[in-house]
Amino acid sequence: MRVLLGTVGRASAGIRIGFRHGFDSGSMLDYVYVNKAGGFPVVGHLIDRVYLNAVGWRAVRARRELLKDVLRKEIARRGGADAGVRVLDVASGPGRYLQDLLAEYAPGTLHVECRDLDRAGLAQGERQAAERGLTGISFAYGDALDPLPGSHAPDIIVVSGLYELLLDDAVIAASVARLRGMLAPGGALVFTTQTHHPQLEFIANVLPNREGVLWEMECRPVELAEQWAAQAGFAEVASRRESVGLFTVTTARR
Repeated sequence: MRVLLGTVGRASAGIRIGFRHGFDSGSMLDYVYVNKAGGFPVVGHLIDRVYLNAVGWRAVRARRELLKDVLRKEIARRGGADAGVRVLDVASGPGRYLQDLLAEYAPGTLHVECRDLDRAGLAQGERQAAERGLTGISFAYGDALDPLPGSHAPDIIVVSGLYELLLDDAVIAASVARLRGMLAPGGALVFTTQTHHPQLEFIANVLPNREGVLWEMECRPVELAEQWAAQAGFAEVASRRESVGLFTVTTARR
């Protein structure tokens, strides 16, 4: 399968992006969000459509919609965009879903900061935001596991699609605790957990990640994710599952 995807599979635009940037990269997720088959005519498009319809990518798109719904509710809880709500995504990639969310609010009333270690993804996000004429969004290089505090404490911190890439539970627990300390009083941490995936073995043996090694993921019960939040001192911890059923979105309030 590695040989097949690395040869014939490259007729698909999505598979080419995966081999170039990593199948777990922000650039890959951005392409999955758009969900428009591309590549060489006919054959490439057919391969790409099968690829984009994989259960994992369908779940990622469902997770995005759930995330946006959760964030709308958290923004309203903080007084709505008129209160100048600040949102920080510490591993955003291009941040397309945040751009879509930002476009729903009046300019200057919602402030979004996108951080990532993928400079190409950040540059891509900056271009997209400029093309859409969006204001109130910024992009900065930063390590999600060693985040630097900004000049203003965020009202909402998002960690989406990161923790399933980390194989050490202690690293995730420490991250949740660290992010709590960055939040404004009463602020919320919103993070995702992959509870299961039917193609883990295939992915771990075939697809390279952004570091060029085979992409391993860890599935965990949502109860463990909620336990990390409670142990970090969060209150009002609650989770929702996206419609495909592979991911949960947990909200925890400081």
